[in-house]
Amino acid sequence: MTGRYFATPRTEIVPYLPVKVSRLLELGCGTGATVALVKNERAVEWAGGVELDAAAAEAARDHCEKVFVGDAASWAFEGEIAPASLDLILCLDVLEHLADPWGMVRRVSPLLAPSGRLILSVPNIRNWKFLWRLAVRGDFRYRDAGVLDRTHLRFFVRDTAIELATCGGLALVAAVNAQPFSFPDARFFLNLASGGRLDTLLAKQWLVVGERMAGSATG
Repeated sequence: MTGRYFATPRTEIVPYLPVKVSRLLELGCGTGATVALVKNERAVEWAGGVELDAAAAEAARDHCEKVFVGDAASWAFEGEIAPASLDLILCLDVLEHLADPWGMVRRVSPLLAPSGRLILSVPNIRNWKFLWRLAVRGDFRYRDAGVLDRTHLRFFVRDTAIELATCGGLALVAAVNAQPFSFPDARFFLNLASGGRLDTLLAKQWLVVGERMAGSATG
């Protein structure tokens, strides 16, 4: 991974942040750039991060009160963070790297307080460029980045990304193109003309938001 990958704040999450974010956890926090972004937007009292890369994790300590260094699947969050104590959990481009992303979502969802949100992003395997290379060129070669990143273990389209975000009992808030097109990009007009239906082919990533409703059970 590049330094830019670890250090780029994910500004697209800002419109979907809960009104209150006093405690948050980010899986795959990199250098903590997105945690810092959230702290700039909300009155965060405690932030935790999980990061596999030791150098990035060390940098994240500048923004996180607690950093777990290692594989997210190996940490027992249940023993470190009280149930229903978090307002926000971020899983941005991390779940597709896990053997059991559904199990991870079911583990972390009970950590959310009522009105707390899980925001995740995953690549869209239905992106037209991937489909074109596969259908026309027979190209299914793994790469260092992108949809066919060689470290990706799981693949998603919009519907299955929604199933992932809600499998722990959360209610769906949004499932949108993580990088929406804007004027004068030709894809903006194509998607507009299709009433948004072309997003399923044009989107590179899905951003999905789930929320714990008051009185609901999770897990």
